[in-house]
Amino acid sequence: MPDSSSEAQIRHIYEKWHETVTARDLEGVLALYAEDATMETPAILALVDDSQDAILEGRSEIRKLFANFFQVFRRDVRELHRTGQFFANGQLLTWEYPRKTPHGEQLDLFESMDIENGLIAYHRVYWGWKGFRALMAARDRRNP
Repeated sequence: MPDSSSEAQIRHIYEKWHETVTARDLEGVLALYAEDATMETPAILALVDDSQDAILEGRSEIRKLFANFFQVFRRDVRELHRTGQFFANGQLLTWEYPRKTPHGEQLDLFESMDIENGLIAYHRVYWGWKGFRALMAARDRRNP
């Protein structure tokens, strides 16, 4: 069984992840991941390489995704809204970026992270319909 993280470590990941992503702070967000972290998201196919599996292994591979994500979704990232509600049990941290917000619609994402020793060990991102459409548009721009 993986090591549990403290409530303070979980809260730190929850707060800092959103803070660094919305600030487009590449080094800040990467510091939250374990060196050998795994990330699974269809954004890999749209933003990095559509010939590979939608899984990245290691911080250096995750770096490529976030660098491209920050460029492609410049405005959408800056304005991400979340409700402030999350679930954590010492090993799993989850929350949603809902499509409908007080200011209109946004990329709809569900974040699911396995946390070990205070760092993200495995990160899965599930995209809703609006987010999926934005990913397909980004892929089409990359591969005309």
